[in-house]
Amino acid sequence: MKLAARVGRITPSPTLAMTATAKAMAAQGLDVVDFSSGEPDFDTPEPVKAAAEAAIRDGFTKYTPSSGIDELRQAIIDKLQHEHGLRYEKPQILVSCGAKHSLYNLAEAFLEAGDEIIIPTPYWVSYADQALLNDATPVLLPTSESSGYAINADDLRRLVTPRTKAIIVNSPCNPTGATYDRKTLQAIADIAVRHKLLIISDEIYEKILYDGATHMSIATLSPEVAAQTVIINGVSKAYAMTGWRIGYAAGPKDLLTAMANIQSQSTSNPCSISQKAAVAALKLGGPFTEKMVAEFDRRRKVMVDRLNRIPGVACRMPTGAFYAFPNISGILGRRGPAGPIRSPHELAQYLLKDIHVAVVPGEPFGSQEHIRLSYATSMQSIERGLDRMAAAIGNFVA
Repeated sequence: MKLAARVGRITPSPTLAMTATAKAMAAQGLDVVDFSSGEPDFDTPEPVKAAAEAAIRDGFTKYTPSSGIDELRQAIIDKLQHEHGLRYEKPQILVSCGAKHSLYNLAEAFLEAGDEIIIPTPYWVSYADQALLNDATPVLLPTSESSGYAINADDLRRLVTPRTKAIIVNSPCNPTGATYDRKTLQAIADIAVRHKLLIISDEIYEKILYDGATHMSIATLSPEVAAQTVIINGVSKAYAMTGWRIGYAAGPKDLLTAMANIQSQSTSNPCSISQKAAVAALKLGGPFTEKMVAEFDRRRKVMVDRLNRIPGVACRMPTGAFYAFPNISGILGRRGPAGPIRSPHELAQYLLKDIHVAVVPGEPFGSQEHIRLSYATSMQSIERGLDRMAAAIGNFVA
């Protein structure tokens, strides 16, 4: 069977693959500590579950408008206006089956052969693959760990060509946990406006912040910037609703209409029950999120401290999201029980197979020197997993 050429351009999501492997090992009775999963370990808030139960009892189980129910689109409009001062109309809002689906709809509607999209590295694993699936070329913009992964305006400017069509902004960032300040966002916006680039602002972790960090949407800088920005967000991370699959996009009417048309011919509407649940999350979920983030903060400090105690490992303190992204270049080249560890991938494979700790290697994120660990897991698991890692890496031979 001859498959489409686009299939050969991509690989399966490495984060989902690692999580699936860890779960399969656990199902076999192995004691696996899973730091790979990109989802909160908290249960969905009770008011959200109650709204879903009410939707089922009321028979809200049929098709909805493909772009999302009016009640949810209005809740998203109200959220964006209340929290960011941004004004949108319903045709500018599209509800999809998760933020990843929103991003894919956008790639399908906006990118084509010959286009380039600038992606700062390290980056979330699906950005580049979604561009490739739609015949565009991802152009990687390296950022520096020493500068907190901030985008350098001169570096960005040098990458812009007549084929450049968009740039991705992800703050707080997966995998680094870095956040962009106003100065960085303004520099990006100035370049985007000058060259008429679409800004794709992935804000899915906007509410998971620490140490007094605040989230600023790049679309708030000016009406001109907002007109060239698509905001991507959802309820998965902030309200522990990953399995409910509700994301959304907000942006220019013509682009959002095109995205909605594509969705109408692919998935049709998002789950009716999940949409009702998302309305409750946006209206009632604030106290839950605050409590969850406070616990993530406690775990963050323990995980980063423990990682920095391991010889050869250095971990920057993240200011957002729920990931640690330690630099493991200091142990590359050392020899473990099965041979030398020459890459993040080889370290991740060793940790999983030999000591039953699941982490995600840095290569799919665009790094040859890092691994990603999620602290969206219990403190007990963090302590147990890092005990194993410290003991194992401590026995590596230089």
